[in-house]
Amino acid sequence: MIPLLPLYAEKYHPSPLAFGLLMSSYSAMQFLFAPILGRLSDRFGRRPVILFSLAGTVIGYLLFAFAHSLALLFASRLLDGATGGNIGTAQAIIADTTSREDRARGMGLVGMAFGLGFIFGPAIGGFTVGISEAAPGLAAASLSFAALVWAFWKLPETRPEGGPRERFSVFSFATLARAFRRPEIGALMLLSLVTTTAFATFESTFAQFVSLRLSAGASTVAWFFVFVGVCSALVQGVLVRRLVKRFGDGRLVVLGGVLLIAGFLGLKFADSVPILLLMIATIALGIGITTPTLSSLVSKRAAAAEQGEILGAYQSMGSLGRVVGPFGSENLYLRLGPDWPHVAAAAIEAGALALSATAILRENARAAGTAGSRKAG
Repeated sequence: MIPLLPLYAEKYHPSPLAFGLLMSSYSAMQFLFAPILGRLSDRFGRRPVILFSLAGTVIGYLLFAFAHSLALLFASRLLDGATGGNIGTAQAIIADTTSREDRARGMGLVGMAFGLGFIFGPAIGGFTVGISEAAPGLAAASLSFAALVWAFWKLPETRPEGGPRERFSVFSFATLARAFRRPEIGALMLLSLVTTTAFATFESTFAQFVSLRLSAGASTVAWFFVFVGVCSALVQGVLVRRLVKRFGDGRLVVLGGVLLIAGFLGLKFADSVPILLLMIATIALGIGITTPTLSSLVSKRAAAAEQGEILGAYQSMGSLGRVVGPFGSENLYLRLGPDWPHVAAAAIEAGALALSATAILRENARAAGTAGSRKAG
């Protein structure tokens, strides 16, 4: 749906502000609702939250299919974003059902699924839009309904029994602040926020950059996006587990950040297709390594009874990055030039990595030392 959303919105001639708000509304609602759904899953169980959120996604896509005004487009994206905050709950299910040793692999499989969706989703949208304007929304609603039916019959409850059931509260910045103040969690949340912002900065202006630098048409740009999805799916589905065993979670996060910085800066020299593909592969490798490994580290450092809440707060940082990144990148692109979004992405990634790497590696070493002491005892 993402490639089609701007085309649908243009029919209603929105102002630049309204256009920007529409494009960021989904991620903004994820930012607000991911911690709420996570806390609900800690209190009432993962399964009912997943079923409820999938039902909301079905309704959101139906609204999109039959939207005949800008207001209905907004409503569809707001509803879909609010219920799309279930990624933290999905990751909590992975945390509930995997050992610490297999945690990164489980998170990587979730990332691989996103990568595959990044490949097939635009292709389905491009094919069905030739049938009718409503067809892409109906196709998306049908896929979401199939997921709802599958979850209803096949998804078991995974929330650990016997954990504390604290009083539920709605979203508050104080909740995020408490998570940030925890040294073992705060550095990871900061790095997630900045990494997602950096990648969203690259992603949102990439089509304009390629079109300008290589005089590429829309179909060529789409194939570059498919290449990003293929690389990301391969990294998260195949390589992450092997790399975690070789380097460990903390070092792998640092490696992923270094690769992202190198890829962003290398785009300045991408004046041919082979160089551009190399830089894209480097960026895809960096984000493919960093995303599941950060999720794994967060889940390992959260208690079993708070997996939903902590992972929901963590995912809110990613959603906030997908709100901030596109706004900032378009402004830099139009005001300063096509290379500046990538320079800014590299700069903020480097700054966050410098601040967070020491804390991540120190905490990782401390956790390993504690585990070794327990084993020796």
